Amino acid sequence: MTDAHFLVINPNSTASMTEKIAIAARQAGGAASRITAVNPEDGPAAIQGPEDGTAALPGLFKVFDQHIQNDPSIDAVIIACFDDTGLFELKERSPVPVIGIGEAAYHIASVAAPKFSVVTTLSVSVPVLEHNLILNGLAARCAKVRASDVAVLELEDPKSNARHKIENEIATALQEDGIGAVALGCAGMADLADDLSRKFQIPVIDGVASAVRLAQALPLRNR
Repeated sequence: MTDAHFLVINPNSTASMTEKIAIAARQAGGAASRITAVNPEDGPAAIQGPEDGTAALPGLFKVFDQHIQNDPSIDAVIIACFDDTGLFELKERSPVPVIGIGEAAYHIASVAAPKFSVVTTLSVSVPVLEHNLILNGLAARCAKVRASDVAVLELEDPKSNARHKIENEIATALQEDGIGAVALGCAGMADLADDLSRKFQIPVIDGVASAVRLAQALPLRNR
C-alpha cells in the first residue's frame, strides 16, 4: 500500500500527547503513509473513564467532521484513545474506515499470543476496556485488564515514575496471568512499547502503531 493518508485524532485536548502519538504513527507508517495528527481545542485534557469519554465526544466529532468534509485524500481515520472513544458512532457514519487504537491493539495482541493482558492507567478505565473487549469478541483471549495507577498526564511528565509503575504491572502480569503478550492501554504509552518489548522479551503492543499497520492493510479510498 502506497501514498496512504491517515487522519489520527487524539480525542483529548493535550497537544503534547498528540505530538507523541504522531511520532509513533509516522514511525509505524514509514514512507508509505502520510499522517495528519490532530486534537480538539476544547474538552478534557485526559480521558480517564466514561465521564471523560462522554465529555470528549463533541470535540472529537467536530474535528472528525471538519477534516473528512474538507480533505478527500483521507483514506482512514484512527481514534487515538485506548478507550476507543466515539469509535462505533463514527464507524456508522464515516465514508472511510475508522480504527480505534484499543480495537487494533486487542487484535494484534491476540495474533501475537494465545493469551494477553492489558496494562492501562487508572482503575476507572478498566470497566470501559473490559466492555470493549466483549464488543470486539476478544474477552476470552484477554487474561486481565490491569491498572498501573498512572494518571494519563503523568505520562507527559518525564520526572514522574509512570514508567516504573507500568513496568511493575507488566512484571506482575507475566507472573500471574499466563500470557505471551501485553497491550499498553493508553496512547500516551506509545513511546514505551519497543523498550518494554526488549526488557520483558515478549510482544508489548502499542495501539497507535497497531492501528496504523491495520490501516495500511486496507484498500485506498479513491485510488
